[in-house]
Amino acid sequence: MQTQYLINGRREACLTPLDRGLAYGDGVFRTFPVRRGIVHCWERHYQRLRDDCSALNIVCPPSDDLLADIGNLCDAADDVAIKIIVTRGEGVRGYAVPAPAQPTRMVIKSPMPIYPEQHFAEGVRLQLCQLRLAMQPRLAGIKHLNRLENVLARMEWNDAQIADGVLLDTEGHVIECTMSNLFARHGGVLVTPDLSRCGVAGVTRQRIIEFVPELGYEISIGDFNVEALLSADEVMICNSLYGAWQVRSLNATAWPAGELAARVRSRLEQEDAPVA
Repeated sequence: MQTQYLINGRREACLTPLDRGLAYGDGVFRTFPVRRGIVHCWERHYQRLRDDCSALNIVCPPSDDLLADIGNLCDAADDVAIKIIVTRGEGVRGYAVPAPAQPTRMVIKSPMPIYPEQHFAEGVRLQLCQLRLAMQPRLAGIKHLNRLENVLARMEWNDAQIADGVLLDTEGHVIECTMSNLFARHGGVLVTPDLSRCGVAGVTRQRIIEFVPELGYEISIGDFNVEALLSADEVMICNSLYGAWQVRSLNATAWPAGELAARVRSRLEQEDAPVA
């Protein structure tokens, strides 16, 4: 299956070089699966898209327009990845925001990534990245288009056995992975990093925060360093495409097989509900 896309609802449209998303990364995005033609957790993804647009003072496209775009790209049997990009739109040279600005919406359909079965059955290896995330509270949590830090961090390894890389901020706090959020279990407490200074607050992370007490764990959001991460009983990473993976090793530290990710993944699958 080839990647397909719509720009402002049109297949033949092109992105102008004057678009501020291209020039400045002035926009936001979301990525999520469509399974058997059904959009899962749409209300959550759209609410986060709206919140991120609002934080940057970008007009968010209506939900109906985006769902129509997805419907025009997807067949009833499709199992695909959908990426929505919303930019501030076209502007003249310079950082000043044009008034009024007409946002650009892009909906992209791509084949679902093919993840190794062992990632689900046995867990994954991580690497500690050398790159450090800059702290900018105004952008913290937002899935904005400025992702060069993630690009540079991902360039740090070529080993196909490494599933993702752990990112710290400039003060040494564990924040996230290049494409995932992260949880560490210490006894009965599941800890996830505070993302009030940098990092992306993913939809799957929020879903886990909400339901994990029903699995018997206390949830804690706060700062912790690499030493605290390495001392955890279990470590798990998550995103909207693969759900949750158990972490079996980080650099030279290894963890025994655990059940946390499998329990969380099962709960995520139970929660997934179709949206017409």
